Amino acid sequence: MTLDQIIALIVLVAVVGLMIHGRMRSDVVALSGAAALLLLGVVRPVEVQSAFASPAVIALAGLFVIAYAIELSGLLGLIIRKATALCRRFGATGIWLVIGLCGSVGGFLNNTPVVVIAAPVVRDMARSLKLSPKRFLMPLSHVAVMGGLLTLIGTSTNLLVNDMARNAGQPVFSLFEITPVGLVIALVGGVWLYFAGARQLGRTATVEEEAEAERERQEAEARALAEAGRTKASRLGRWRLPFALPNLMHLGESRSQRDGTGDAHLGDVDLYSSADRPLEWKRALIALAVFVMVVAAAGLGIAPIAAAAFAGAVALILLGVLTPDEAYSGLKPDILLLIAGMVVVGTAIEVTGLAAQGAGLLIEVIRPFGPLGALIVLYGVTLFATELLSNATVAVLVTPIAVALAESLGVDPRPFLVAVMMAASAAFATPFGYQTNVLVYQMGGYSYLDFVRVGLPLNLITWAAAMVAIPIFFPF
Repeated sequence: MTLDQIIALIVLVAVVGLMIHGRMRSDVVALSGAAALLLLGVVRPVEVQSAFASPAVIALAGLFVIAYAIELSGLLGLIIRKATALCRRFGATGIWLVIGLCGSVGGFLNNTPVVVIAAPVVRDMARSLKLSPKRFLMPLSHVAVMGGLLTLIGTSTNLLVNDMARNAGQPVFSLFEITPVGLVIALVGGVWLYFAGARQLGRTATVEEEAEAERERQEAEARALAEAGRTKASRLGRWRLPFALPNLMHLGESRSQRDGTGDAHLGDVDLYSSADRPLEWKRALIALAVFVMVVAAAGLGIAPIAAAAFAGAVALILLGVLTPDEAYSGLKPDILLLIAGMVVVGTAIEVTGLAAQGAGLLIEVIRPFGPLGALIVLYGVTLFATELLSNATVAVLVTPIAVALAESLGVDPRPFLVAVMMAASAAFATPFGYQTNVLVYQMGGYSYLDFVRVGLPLNLITWAAAMVAIPIFFPF
């Protein structure tokens, strides 16, 4: 190994180790690794500059701003609330229809704000039906993640893999090129969640529902006793206490709301306040029109997605839909800097030849199994790594290896790149593998094992579905 390869390997191990350890922020770790590689001369300043100005970062920044404008206008909250009102008559089936809608929207908007707005709505609908929210919140997160697999702009991972592939000399993907594969995975995963995953969650949720019913019965008895006490006191007439007793039914409860409860209509966490934003029609229509034009321009090949998203974000400011300060608030700099820092690390792996060497070692193991065996192994490695690291980190690390692996086998790298896109977003088995998992983990009161019981089979099922779909739509 050369000195540059040794340095790159040490930095890579340090970055991965610190991210698994979790005591430092991921973006800080990625930027520290990039700085070390630059100072030690493994990468050049121009390569670092190109990482921060990469099309993936530009496209994501623009899309974040556009999604934030749609969120601030109240349009996203309105869509989910209207769908909820239409589906309420269908009971639990109506909740699943809302979850499906969120998955569809997740193909075009960042799935985190979608889940942020929909989660308290789903929770309140479940409670109104006397069902535990545990039955539905985890499927909501998983369906939203699978919805992100439908288009190139559905997740940052897709854009990042596309950008890394372009750097490796591969042709870029079009907006809807991965849609057939993503649709197969989303449908198979959604069907399993509906028929099997929800049943597994229902076993633990049933205990909570029975406990809730018992609590309501006890409260009803307490109310009846209190009413009987008030009736008896009124008969005594002159035997009244000189002070008022507190309402026994509200002892120990939060008084943050007018009805004496601690729950707001759509959630009591500041993060979820966007669901209650009033609809501003002019702002919403302009933001929606800009978003449609961005998608049309990218989908029809009129402009690259990075150029279209950047122009759309600037147009929202010029049209007065967003102030510059609001646009900056929607940028999510922690995600952008994490991606830029990891692109530098990925560049170092590629330019030093580490990716080619890693692919060479992998080839020796899986050569007897052919391209399909290599695809299965690559998907599994990516899937496992995604449960430990951020999906952006995994995408940057595995994409160069995927290209080198395909070239070593003498086949088209495109199936391997699609496998990385799908596997790097399929973080279902832990509550910390994806941001939306963390949101519902806290709100639903899940245990770690709840995610393992539902997410691990879902990982395996979507893995199998991908191995069938990818060779069909992207032949070797």
